[in-house]
This record gives sequence, structure tokens and C-alpha cells, in this order.
Amino acid sequence: MQRLFILTLSLIPWIPAVLCWVTTQKEFIGPEGGSLTVQCRYGSHYADHVKYWCHGGTRIFCEILARTDETSSANPSEDKVSIFDDPARLMFTVTINDLKETDSGWYSCGVELASSADDVAYTEVKVFHGVSVVNSMVSGEEGSSLTVQCLYTQRFRLSEKKWCRSGDPSSCLSTGSERSYEDTSVTISDDRTEAFTVTLKKLQMRDADWYLCSAGQQQVAVQVQVRPHGSTKPVTSPPTPSQPWNRYRYMLESIVGCSSLLLLVGLAVLARKILRKKASSRFKQTEEIFPDNPKGMRDLQRSK
Repeated sequence: MQRLFILTLSLIPWIPAVLCWVTTQKEFIGPEGGSLTVQCRYGSHYADHVKYWCHGGTRIFCEILARTDETSSANPSEDKVSIFDDPARLMFTVTINDLKETDSGWYSCGVELASSADDVAYTEVKVFHGVSVVNSMVSGEEGSSLTVQCLYTQRFRLSEKKWCRSGDPSSCLSTGSERSYEDTSVTISDDRTEAFTVTLKKLQMRDADWYLCSAGQQQVAVQVQVRPHGSTKPVTSPPTPSQPWNRYRYMLESIVGCSSLLLLVGLAVLARKILRKKASSRFKQTEEIFPDNPKGMRDLQRSK
């Protein structure tokens, strides 16, 4: 029991690291050659602490790329990675420029703590070459509108953009030379700055399906779900093998980690109470054996 108590106490300094006081999105997507901005939020008690951006999926193997206590260049756009802390909004922002596919991977937003393990939040950066989407699954209520944001790299800036129902080439709607398309049910707008937006208007149940965002010869799938008016359950098309079923895995791991350490703290408190109770019981027994012999009582306590 005493060993359990000591072990639990040794883990207590790590508790701030998993209490979710630093948060960010689970993933960020950016185009090759472009830039990406990551926002990391933190608790008010971290306002004066040093913040940092780290490349790596674990605390041990993590390379710090930017810190708020280090001087950056006068023009942040010239830096590969820049960091800016805004204590008033309880948020720090990381900007990664000139994205390359090798920049893809796991990173962490970190807050430096002097007396315990740093508090961090992990996120995955994905750099795409070609076409991607902000959300691979979107949903809306029947009769309403929904928006799909399709991303593309710079080399597709002047390419024709299309929105197609998957498996039906005849359904494709194109921006053409006007950089836009509009009819009674769909609007497509291309800003030619690495994104084009598709808006589906007056959703109908038959609009639930898989679609394709296309730029040039590149394309990416998007699932559209439609909820019946007044319902919270969407109508969906059958899932494809590429659907990300494990999208909440890292959120679940954080919750499990928080719960586990809180349980350990509870065990430490319980173990301490049991140890005190046992010590008190032994002391009373000793007093009963040597009521008039303090020296014998001390000798017996030392022998135990």
C-alpha cells in the first residue's frame, strides 16, 4: 500500500499535462506551397507562460520549432514557422509558410510549466498536393443550404473547377472561364487563392450522396448528408472504405488519460488514509501493552 502511495504521488506533477487546459483542432489541412495557420487555446492561468510549437508525436521525441520567448524576424512571412501569443484572447497562433509534403505529421501546441510536465495538445498537419476539402462530410437540414470548401494547390489556380455527383460524369457543374457557376440549386465560386466554394441551396432528401470536388485532373470525395425537416438524424449514403472511422481516437485517448490520473489521485488519498489508520491502530496497541513503560513502547515501534 505504501508503494502504491509513493508511485501515485510521483505521477501527480503530470496531471496538468492531461487536464485539457490547452486545446486545438484535431487536424489542419494546407496546400503544398501555401501557408497554414494553427490556433491553440489555453486557460487563463497560462497567460504569462511561455508557449511553443513542437514537431513530434510524443513528448520525448519532439523538436521545438518556435517559442514565444524567442525573437522572430521583423517580417513573420519570411520565417518558415512563426508564433504569436495573444493573452487577451487566451490563444496563440502558429503560422507555417511554404508548406511541403514533408511538413505533414504530428505536432503539439505547448505551454511551458516550471514545476510539472508541460501542458500540450496534439494535432495532425496534412499537406496535400492537388485537391482537398476542409470537411469530408457535411450535413444540412432539408430546405436549408450548406457549403463545401474545396482546396487546391497553386498550380491549379487557373484550372477549371467542377462539382460532380460521384459515379455520374453527366452531373458535373463547372466554373468555366467565369470562375463561377450558379443555378437554382447550386452555386460555385472560385477565388483563385487556393479554394473554391460550393453552396447547395434548398436541400432535398435526394441530394444526400457522395460528390467530387475537382480541379484539373485532381479530385476528392465529399459526403453530403441531409436531415429531414425537424429531425436530428441525417439521411446518408453508404460509407466508402476511405471513411475516417478513427477520427475521434485521439480525443478518446485524452479523456482516458485524464480519467486515469484522476483515479490515481483518488487512490493516493485513499492509501494515505489507510496508512494513517493503521499507524494509529499500532500506536494504540503499543500503549495498551506498555502503559507505564515509554521506553519499551519506543523499542517496539522501532522493531516494527
